[in-house]
Amino acid sequence: MPSIASIWRYPIKGLTPERLNAVTLTPGWCLPHDRRFALARSDTEFDPARPEWLPKIKFVMLMREERLAALHSRFDERSERLVIEHEGSIVFEARLDEPESRAALGQFIGTFLGLDTGPRLVEAVGHSFADAQRKPNATTDQYVSLVNLASLAALEAAMEATLDPLRFRANLYLKDVPAWAEMDWIESMIAIGKARLRVVAPITRCAATEVNPATGVRDHDTLGGLKRAFGHTILGIYCEVVEGGSIDEGDTLAIGERRFGA
Repeated sequence: MPSIASIWRYPIKGLTPERLNAVTLTPGWCLPHDRRFALARSDTEFDPARPEWLPKIKFVMLMREERLAALHSRFDERSERLVIEHEGSIVFEARLDEPESRAALGQFIGTFLGLDTGPRLVEAVGHSFADAQRKPNATTDQYVSLVNLASLAALEAAMEATLDPLRFRANLYLKDVPAWAEMDWIESMIAIGKARLRVVAPITRCAATEVNPATGVRDHDTLGGLKRAFGHTILGIYCEVVEGGSIDEGDTLAIGERRFGA
């Protein structure tokens, strides 16, 4: 039976993920603290009082700064403390609710990446710095992303390569689902415990997936592999939360329940 293999969130856009044993979903929202922060480039205009979606190129991110993958970060939302490690050593530690610490983080990231001007850490209440714009068939602009591990395995077989699933930066990784079955789920409902998610769109991939999340090296042509083997550059799906509830690693999924949220 289809089930959740793992759950992940990304507190700071472009930095490393954090694995969760469980999470509570809320209608219309992404995972709590997922893409809560972003590192805006020096020429990016972002008003936290009136937040709007901006393309990923406005922020420091893996597609252009693959060396970010060499940093391993942990964020504690209770203390607002961020810890960054590099090659096994702590290289940055501070509270993100302190303005001077935010400035220090931007300086550190800029120096680490060799940028002329360091980025600035930005956030806005209720805003998520997701890659996807609001979909025409969606009721919200915040999504939960899912990747089917069998589809990833099909790509690995086609490329004759081993690909870390975290290249695809999903929130939920699914197991025991036939390869590419998720492509037929658009507009269908997914039930996980008491939570209900509606599938709104497939995820078209970018060059960030070429970066090895463990080494920060661009080592596989994932986009070319998808295109040559399957005729597209899609891997994963976006869902919106229709009914909230707690979900746990290992929970089973019921697929195709169109009646929910009708």
